[in-house]
Order: sequence, then C-alpha cells, then structure tokens
Amino acid sequence: MSMKTIGVLTSGGDAPGMNAAVRAVVRSAISTGLKVKGIMRGYNGLIDGEITDLDVRSVSDIIHRGGTILYTARSPEFKTEAGMQKALENCKKFGIDGVVVIGGDGSYRGARDLSLRGVPCIGLPGTIDNDISSTEYTIGFDTAMNTAMEMVDRLRDTAQSHERCSVVEVMGRHAGYLALQTGIAVGATSILVPEVEYNLQADVIDRIRTAQKTGKKHFIIVVAEGVGTIHEEVFHIAQAIEEATGIESRATVLGHVQRGGRPTVRDRVMASEMGDAAVQLLVQGIGNRVISYRNSQIVNDDIYEALSMQKSFDFDTYQMALRISI
Repeated sequence: MSMKTIGVLTSGGDAPGMNAAVRAVVRSAISTGLKVKGIMRGYNGLIDGEITDLDVRSVSDIIHRGGTILYTARSPEFKTEAGMQKALENCKKFGIDGVVVIGGDGSYRGARDLSLRGVPCIGLPGTIDNDISSTEYTIGFDTAMNTAMEMVDRLRDTAQSHERCSVVEVMGRHAGYLALQTGIAVGATSILVPEVEYNLQADVIDRIRTAQKTGKKHFIIVVAEGVGTIHEEVFHIAQAIEEATGIESRATVLGHVQRGGRPTVRDRVMASEMGDAAVQLLVQGIGNRVISYRNSQIVNDDIYEALSMQKSFDFDTYQMALRISI
C-alpha cells in the first residue's frame, strides 16, 4: 500500500513531551511528502471523526508545552467491534493510511487492533510512569521526576524548619520507577515501592530512629501510589511514624502536578527522535510496531512482543538507595 496520509493521536494519560512527539511526527512526515491528520481526543476522535489537517505551522511553538494539543481521552467504545468499525470507516473517509499512536500499554493495544485490520500503526511510549515493558524510557518520565523532586525539595524546607517528617506520595500507577528515582534524588530516608513488600517498623520507623541517633532531625519518606490503598497509605504511615517516634509527621499527595509542566531537554529530544523513527517505519509501509529505547538506542519491536514483555525492577539501585540514605 502506498502511504500518502498518516494520522497522529495521543491517548491515555497526558505526559510532558507528547507535544514534542506530535511536532516531530508532523514535520518528519511532511518532509518526506506525506500529509498529516491530527486525530483529536485519542481513539474517541477516530470514532467520532474529530480529525483535522496539520501542517508545519500547526505544530509551531509547542515543543516547550506540557500536555497535548491533540487532547487525550480513554475510549471504552474503541475496545468494542462496533467502535473499531467506526474508526476504520473514518480512516477510509479521511484517507488515513497509517497512524502514530502516542500513549501507554492501553494505547498500544488499540494500535495493534487497528494494524490487524489493515491500518498500519506505530506506538510511541508516552507515560510518566515509565511502566512500558518494551522500553527503558518513556516520554514524560524525566519531567515528572524533576517536578516531583522540586516539590519534595520545597516540602523539605518546611520539614527542616519544624524538625518534621514529610511522607510524600508520588505517582507511578502500579510501578515504583518514579518513586525510586525521586527518592534517591531527594535523599529520602525510606522509599516504598509496589515491587518490594515493606514492613512499617523495620523499613520506616527503625530507619528513622537509626538516623536520629546520628543527629538527623528531619526526614523524607517517598511512597509510590501503588503501595497499599491509593492516597490512604501515606496518611497511615505519617500517623504511625508520629505515634512511634513522637516526630511531627505530615502526609502530602503530589498528584497530577507531576503530569504537567514544561518538558525537560531529555523528554523533548527523546520524543523528537521517537516521533521521527515512527514516521520512517510508516513511510516503508511497516505497522504493528512500537518504538522503544534500549541500550542507549532507539529501536522498534513487534507490538505483540512488546505487550508480552516483562519489565524488571532495578533492585540493585533500590539497595543502593537504602545504603546511602542512612
């Protein structure tokens, strides 16, 4: 099939750097003679026909903006055969020969389903959680880490002033990558992640008491949102610390502030490289692939293989974090 027009959409949770990826897709495609359609609000836009023409100027001055100019949404209807057929009809109606899908695992499944029905799709990893198994890095992860670090640094100022303990929940869904990196960066006394079962006494309270004996008077505990009951675990931990140690403790849920903001250099560059790589595959008529980053290289994987991969947690780094946070 001769590729003449491609579509681009963002799906699932927004992530800083998605705009940089959209920009790269549009300009790389146009530079190779393709036309580009912007599909609004994820797969919903493909079902509803909310599709617009994009040119090189459509994506001017967006590389530095968080969020996504195409908007994003989750689409239960797209998981149904009726929804899929509507999407396919609109691909024909708007002349879309292939689609670049920017999002997480759920977005990849939609791309796979479209590819199987004759519309080649390439998935780009866009999520702050860094929880896509096929890639070591996802668009938005670096910005989210930096945002979380800056917020915790500010909380530390108050914790230090009042000789308090600050228990902070960071995002990450069911993964602890964001919590681990943030915890190391802020010098947290304890880092709690879903991948490692924790004991409140041994892994939090005893570590605080040990640090107290060396003269430490304020403490940061970083908790991934996937630990325990979401948004409740941090309050339980803060209360337990105060009861056991007498140290005034405060719980803070950072929330969606981590998903926004100006993307970092790394997210802008990685998104640009991945967006260009996706277009180069579609130009060759290749679909059913996802773009990944492994061993310091941009690579691509079969979408089935990507969805079946298991991502390992870096236990060596986790142990290092414990050793240096005494």
